[in-house]
Amino acid sequence: MFVNKEPHGVFFLIDNKSFYASCEAVQRGYNPLKVPLVVLSEAQNTNGGLVLATSPEAKKLFHLKANVSRKRDLPQDSRLQVVPPRMNLYIQRNLQINQIFANFASEADIWPYSIDESIIDMTHSWQLYGNSFREVARLIQKKVRTELGLYTTVGIGDNPVQAKLALDIYAKHTKDFIGEIHYETVPQKVWTIKKLTDVWGIGDRTQKRLNRLSIKNMYDLAHANPYLLKEKMGKIGEQLFAVSWGVDRSKLKYKPITKASSIGNSQVLARDYLNQTEIETVIKEIGEQVTARLRHQNKLTSCLTLSIGFSFAAAAQDGRSGFHQSLTIEPTNNNRELTKQLLLVFRKNWDGQSVRNISVYTSKLTVNAGQQLNLFSDPVKQIKKENLDYIIDEIHKRFGFTKLVYAKSLTKGGTAIERSKLVGGHNGGNSYE
Repeated sequence: MFVNKEPHGVFFLIDNKSFYASCEAVQRGYNPLKVPLVVLSEAQNTNGGLVLATSPEAKKLFHLKANVSRKRDLPQDSRLQVVPPRMNLYIQRNLQINQIFANFASEADIWPYSIDESIIDMTHSWQLYGNSFREVARLIQKKVRTELGLYTTVGIGDNPVQAKLALDIYAKHTKDFIGEIHYETVPQKVWTIKKLTDVWGIGDRTQKRLNRLSIKNMYDLAHANPYLLKEKMGKIGEQLFAVSWGVDRSKLKYKPITKASSIGNSQVLARDYLNQTEIETVIKEIGEQVTARLRHQNKLTSCLTLSIGFSFAAAAQDGRSGFHQSLTIEPTNNNRELTKQLLLVFRKNWDGQSVRNISVYTSKLTVNAGQQLNLFSDPVKQIKKENLDYIIDEIHKRFGFTKLVYAKSLTKGGTAIERSKLVGGHNGGNSYE
């Protein structure tokens, strides 16, 4: 069979079960699998609060779903614990978990896949810790549970895609939270999957495209004509055919070097902004944050983009959801120059509508090889202005953003101070040790 010629290894894909909720449960002295608990985002920006994570017991008792259920969906039940997010805690736990994994494999063989999942290449080390893949997986689970109080699920495969399917389809539904798929078990473990959207990489739209080709399940996909799949669906058709056979030729050791094509930031405002001064304050704040990131990466931008999203009521009245305009400028990473251009774009396009979303992005980036002086301005003053931005950046880096802020950020409309406390868009949390 052709799969015998495919690369074979031993890969574990390890997921931290209900990660955010489990971290919060452990911090409060509860068993993560037995306490009904949800992590609820702040009320602002989420129409009353969004459930970011639910414990298994909360799912079972109250049918709550992460990133779907909202505050209004929570039952009035004294058993349910509702807690705010603490992103710094989750990041710290993720680092600790990956440090535990480093006891079983080289750090070069460990790839954090997300904040709650990691891929480990155990090909060269698993035999040091047990007589079977499952025995080693169980040992890792016990160590994480003993040291951090968290439960993990493990998918095992001959390659990363098999490990991912084993995790999603089987491990999360077994008593020991371990699932295995190997090339020889693909017909029993993969082709028997009835619901296409249960498979990683297949969403509702892709499922509809496959259905139009008379592909209803994974068996149909594995026995479809691969040339037809490529003709009708392009590269994704080839990839899905490979998944149906458990084939994955990716080489995780060769990590791609990505180049940022743009640097930017955006914010959904906590309320509708109608006052021009307040709106421009936030535009300046976001613009300054973006230029600080440019300087940190030693980049200049020659293309600036401002996107403004109107509130629901304003969009219904105006007939537009907002406006979006790009502007070509002289290469720069100077605060005053970029914010000046952003305000010009805003004033040109805004006509009094209430604003709920602001985005600033820079593109056409080049390396900052040195300051370009203007012949018609005092060169000493130009250099001092340039240095001032870098001095402020250094103060923020050493002492924190709130130690030095522009006066505008202390006004009613300012959001920079509150945003500086967020991690991944959510509350970083207070000290937890």
